[in-house]
Amino acid sequence: MLKKLLFEDTASAFALKSDYQLRRAYLLFKMISYGGLVKIGTALTKMALKLNLPVEGLIRATVFDHFCGGVSEQDCLPVIDELYTQDVSSVLDYSVEGKAIESQFDDALEKILKIISFCEDRSAMPIVVFKPTGFGRFYLYQKITDNKALTPAEEEEWQRVIARYDKVCSTASEKDVEVLIDAEESWMQDAADQLAELMMEKYNKERPIVYNTLQCYRWDRLDYLKQLHKKSLKKGYKLGFKLVRGAYMEKERERALEKNYDSPICESKQATDQLFNDALTYSFKHIDDIALFIGTHNEASCYLATDLIEELQLSKNDSNIWFGQLYGMSDHISFNLAKSGYNVAKYIPFGPVKDVMPYLIRRAKENTSVAGQTSRELDLINTEISRRKLIK
Repeated sequence: MLKKLLFEDTASAFALKSDYQLRRAYLLFKMISYGGLVKIGTALTKMALKLNLPVEGLIRATVFDHFCGGVSEQDCLPVIDELYTQDVSSVLDYSVEGKAIESQFDDALEKILKIISFCEDRSAMPIVVFKPTGFGRFYLYQKITDNKALTPAEEEEWQRVIARYDKVCSTASEKDVEVLIDAEESWMQDAADQLAELMMEKYNKERPIVYNTLQCYRWDRLDYLKQLHKKSLKKGYKLGFKLVRGAYMEKERERALEKNYDSPICESKQATDQLFNDALTYSFKHIDDIALFIGTHNEASCYLATDLIEELQLSKNDSNIWFGQLYGMSDHISFNLAKSGYNVAKYIPFGPVKDVMPYLIRRAKENTSVAGQTSRELDLINTEISRRKLIK
C-alpha cells in the first residue's frame, strides 16, 4: 500500500518550486482546463506573434518558462543543474517545428551535434533527441512510406537524410550519449522506422545507443515490436525503444475518415492503455534485448513498470530502463521516482520563443484532451500549497 502512495508525496514533487512558481503553475493548468479558453488564447497568441506585437516577454514569463528550459542550450543550464540536484536528468529537445528546406535541415543537424557535445561532459545529460522531419522533408518520408519511386533528385535528397541520421548516431556512439528518435504521423512513419532500424543495426551491437519511438495508440505497434525483436535477434543487435501513448490522435482519425481508410488508432483509451502496458511488459521480459525509455505521465503504467522491476529482480537503476516526463508536467511522478532510485529524465524543450510556440500550443491542446491529466496536476498543486501554509 505504501508503494501505491509513491506519487502522493507533493513535498518531494515540488521541492524545486517556489511559492510563486506553484501559484503560476496552478493558474496555467487552470486556464488549460478550459478547452474554449485554450482555443481563444491560441488564436490570439498566433495573431499577436504574426503582427510582431510585443508579447514575447509575457509569453516567456508565463507558459514558456513553465514548459521550456530556455531559448538556447546555455540558457537551459540553470534548469538542468537544478533538476540534477534531485537526481533527475535532462533531455534537451530543440522544439522548433515546421522547417522544410535543406539549409534548415543542416542547421538542425548542427544543433543536435552541438547538444551532443554539450552532453559529453555533463552526467546530467545522458540522452539527446531529434524528430525525423528535423532532418528531411515530410513529403519524402511519406513518398517512401507509400512505396512510390523517388526521382533521382529525391534519391540524392534521401541519401542526405540518411547521412544526417548517421552523423548524429555515430557521434553519439563515440561520446557515449544515447539518441531518442521521435515518432510522427503514421503516413510517414514506415520510412522513419526503416531509418531507425538501420541505425540500431549499425550502432546497437554492444549496447543500445539508438532508440526508436513506439506510439502505442496505434493498434499495430505491439506486433511491430515483436517482429523487430525477432529480426534483431537474428542480426545480432540490441533494440532501444521509447514507449509513448502518442501525440497525433485527432489528426490521425480525421485523415483516416477523410481518405476512407481504417484508422490506425486504437478504438478506445482503454485499448491504448492496454497496448502500452502489453508493450511495456513484453519489453521488460526481454530487457537484455530491448532497452526502454518509458515516456508516460500515466501513474498506473509507472506503477506497473516498478512492479515489473521488482518481480524480475532488476536493479532500479538498470541502464536499460529510463522513465521520462515532460518538463513542467507530472513532477509528482518524476521526482518521486528519482527519489526512490530509478533512472528519470525530463524532456526540456527549448528554442526561440516565437519558434517554440507551435510546440507549446500543441502541448496545451493535448492537455485539454487527456481526461484527468490537468485536474490531477491542479489537485497536487493545491495539496502542496495547503501543506506549505500549515508549516509556516
